Amino acid sequence: MHSTHIVITGLGLTSPNGNSIEQYRKNLLNGVAGVQLIDVRYMGQQPAGVCNFDPKQYQSRKELRVGTRAGSIAIYSAHEAVASAGLDFDQLDKSRIGVYIGTTEHGNVETENEVYNISKFDYDTRYWTHHHNPRTVANNPAGEITINMGITGPHYTIGAACAAGNAGLIQAVQMLRLREVDYALAGGVSESIQTFGIFAGFKSQGALGSHEDVRKASRPFDSSRNGIVVSEGGAIFTLERLEDAQARGANILAEIIGYRINSDASDYVLPNPERQVECMRAALANAGIEPGDVDIVNTHATSTPMGDIQEIKAIREVFGECPTTYVNNTKSFIGHAMGAAGALELAGNLP
Repeated sequence: MHSTHIVITGLGLTSPNGNSIEQYRKNLLNGVAGVQLIDVRYMGQQPAGVCNFDPKQYQSRKELRVGTRAGSIAIYSAHEAVASAGLDFDQLDKSRIGVYIGTTEHGNVETENEVYNISKFDYDTRYWTHHHNPRTVANNPAGEITINMGITGPHYTIGAACAAGNAGLIQAVQMLRLREVDYALAGGVSESIQTFGIFAGFKSQGALGSHEDVRKASRPFDSSRNGIVVSEGGAIFTLERLEDAQARGANILAEIIGYRINSDASDYVLPNPERQVECMRAALANAGIEPGDVDIVNTHATSTPMGDIQEIKAIREVFGECPTTYVNNTKSFIGHAMGAAGALELAGNLP
């Protein structure tokens, strides 16, 4: 157990089926899917999870012109997280706020779009935007938050594939325990539906999901599942030390009591159940609890034929003798939001 307790006191998000935790949770519990058909460059219509938040709520026209879709998702979610936490943001020391954002595919969208644009001018690079470099640097989504909100504390993005949002939260926990910051905005964002490359890549792997009813295209663990539905979205949490939250009378949503990260070290995409078992058991040990103490296991399962099987093998190994532990999956309703997936799934499972 850890002497310094870290709690979640705020949450902001945008997802394919809701732009607030209340709307998102209601739609998850009512089985409302946010998947629809969109036009993908060179590929025609494909199922995707699309967010419909209003970026102009927190950004100027200039910011929208210069920034990225991932940045807009991050800024919207960060503002909502601060409001949800009940913080008097203007009175905070902005140098003591950390921003830790997980992302997966950032930069692809901007590069693909610029290549497409200059193709109309015989690939004359004079037409290449001067905003390209700041848009595509790895820390961009976190950086856009700090510029928009005037935060001068540490900020960076974390790449951990589909676990990037979880890694952002873990980084926040560690920095708060080290007392490097007093508040943290952490989670994950994804702009993945804006890039045709991710759709084409999954299609070439035979892992792009489809169904005659687009709302059922993402169907983890279903016997007829046939692949991933690519989605955009984001979820960012406000985290702080328990004693600080109690001192200001904050509404505490949850405590992060344990975590663990490891590596499969076996395949680029196919999960390794043995490593997953090790990771889950290590996380339980880190938290000081037993498998039977867990109420809900939220699965990563992406609706691929083999990946879902590998994951459920691992879950059965750890929780197979736990009759009061339930297993669920949110991708059935929002698709796979890549670097934002873990953060959105945590949000959907908070009590």
